[in-house]
Amino acid sequence: MSKDHKSGGKPATETSAKDTHYANLRRAHRDAKRERGEIPTPHPQKRKRGGDDWKPPALAADQVHLYGLHTVRAALENPERKNVKLSVTPNALARLEIDAGQLGIPVEIVSPQDIDKVLGPEAIHQGVMLETRPLPVRRLEALKNSPLLLVLDQVTDPHNVGAIMRSAVAFNAGAVITTQRHSPTESGVLAKSASGALELIPYIQITNLADALGELHRLGFFSIGLDSEGPAPIEGTFSGEKIALVLGSEGKGLRQKTRETVNALARLDMPGAIKSLNVSNAAAIAMYAAQLHLKK
Repeated sequence: MSKDHKSGGKPATETSAKDTHYANLRRAHRDAKRERGEIPTPHPQKRKRGGDDWKPPALAADQVHLYGLHTVRAALENPERKNVKLSVTPNALARLEIDAGQLGIPVEIVSPQDIDKVLGPEAIHQGVMLETRPLPVRRLEALKNSPLLLVLDQVTDPHNVGAIMRSAVAFNAGAVITTQRHSPTESGVLAKSASGALELIPYIQITNLADALGELHRLGFFSIGLDSEGPAPIEGTFSGEKIALVLGSEGKGLRQKTRETVNALARLDMPGAIKSLNVSNAAAIAMYAAQLHLKK
């Protein structure tokens, strides 16, 4: 009789299966916290698997690669998505908790290295990649009944825009509007940073921001540009029942033409020693203040 049986313990195979189960639970809990932004993702240098000479493959204009468990799951659940192919490792497929046979698209079982070849060694893809088409283009007219909109004036960092999209969904904004130039297009990096929010809120890219603000004004929106040198605190600047918050780029802020076009300029008063915030943090605070006004 084995030592396990003599001592009343469990067989080694059962113990191993139990350990694997709890390891999977810990991994899923850790991934969920990363997707919510509660803990940082591993530094790229710590997880680099070679590929110093990696070059991104050329993508067609209508081709998008999304990756990460939460991002891909949200895209698969979005009826407006036109998906093409799912590439997934066996472990990631189990963690997606989907019926691959019901997706209606090819599902290719791959290794993590296969996905690395497409996305590059620094992408934290968690063993899953979805080839899809961009979401349908939305028009500003369709937003006329939304009480709160977020407008970005050449915010270039897709991580910031993704974080802003998450906050916009949390504060029930009707859309995130940005310029076609000097702004991130729909991509895997943007979608991963948005952690599913890209599927929940329209992301509208316009050619001319001043013209778009003029159209929003005609639709009844009161636009407020956030400026650290704004003449009044934002909480005293709100007016009307429909608000469009306008935020500038990470370094330069609002462009002069945008300053001249918005209905009002306002600042976020901060009592501490630091007087400026990351644009995604500023957006969240401004949307909270806007919702307080809209609930009155």
